[in-house]
Amino acid sequence: MKSFVVGSHRIGPGEPCFIVAEIGINHNGSMDLARSMIAAAAEAGADAVKFQNYYTEDFLSDSTLTYEYVSGGKTVVEPQFDMFKRCELSAAQLAELQKFTLSKDVEFFSTPTSERGLAELVKLGVPILKNGSDYLGHLPLIRAMAKSGIPTVLSTGMATLEDIEDGVQAYREAGGRDLVLLHCTSSYPTPDAEVNLDKITTLAAAFGCHVGFSDHTWGTLAAQGACMLGACFVEKHFTTDRDLPGPDHRFSSTPAELAELVTAIRRLKTMRGEQRIGPAPSEARGREQYRLSCVAATDLAAGHVLSIEDVAFRRPGTGVLPKHVERLVGRQLARAVPKGQLLDDHEFIS
Repeated sequence: MKSFVVGSHRIGPGEPCFIVAEIGINHNGSMDLARSMIAAAAEAGADAVKFQNYYTEDFLSDSTLTYEYVSGGKTVVEPQFDMFKRCELSAAQLAELQKFTLSKDVEFFSTPTSERGLAELVKLGVPILKNGSDYLGHLPLIRAMAKSGIPTVLSTGMATLEDIEDGVQAYREAGGRDLVLLHCTSSYPTPDAEVNLDKITTLAAAFGCHVGFSDHTWGTLAAQGACMLGACFVEKHFTTDRDLPGPDHRFSSTPAELAELVTAIRRLKTMRGEQRIGPAPSEARGREQYRLSCVAATDLAAGHVLSIEDVAFRRPGTGVLPKHVERLVGRQLARAVPKGQLLDDHEFIS
């Protein structure tokens, strides 16, 4: 799998994990709040922010459908149509938010829910697209994303293996090349027992493509674990205040938590290092100081023929290694060797 370019970043093997602050609809329809969230995400070190550019009518026609969520410690039940409608972003607003995001040296992208929304993103020149878990079965939109030539993320929440196969096949058959499958559990927040991070390696093996993680858990541990399992893309819901009204703030990460996650993932990238087996540079001196060598177990006279009882194993590791002790046994000392001194080859007559 080859890496690919997303704005000023690269996604793929050996590259730093691409960290996304998922603002989604947490802006509550307020451009001021959206801008403050973008600024906070940039300050925390996110590589990108993601929004949702949809038209409510694209996916909702029954105005009686309700949604129940916890906001500010209280259970709220409201019509889905009303909830989504107040958070819609127009094409003009989307362009304004993109301009502000880029001024913070952060990438901007979004999740469309129709080819009209996709066209808005193509016009803006976004560096990557996101197809939400609820739209994994919308193969016409996935094909349109592929034909755009823009790298695409397919989220797999709620999906069966067949669902994912259909989405990946549609994307590839339509000419799409740069693809990230996003392991996701569409439960908010996700219980630990349902995170199933091992699906990351399963998806990579099954589809031969880059795999990331959309994190809906409390805290940052799951996202860190995902990176250790090879996730090259991590998305975390983001808010500036968990007490803000709305369905997603409660389980979103705060600026402090996002900064913690960014720091942890960057450190883990360094810690993973290389696969080659051998001492690290910082171990080289310790290898000599702390490994063992063959030394005289007692004071030994010149001419003495060594037996195994004459040899002890002590620091430093600059002499004959313990694994080579048999080559010393039966040899005659050329000179006297005091107790504890290294037994080297040059000290023998034969």
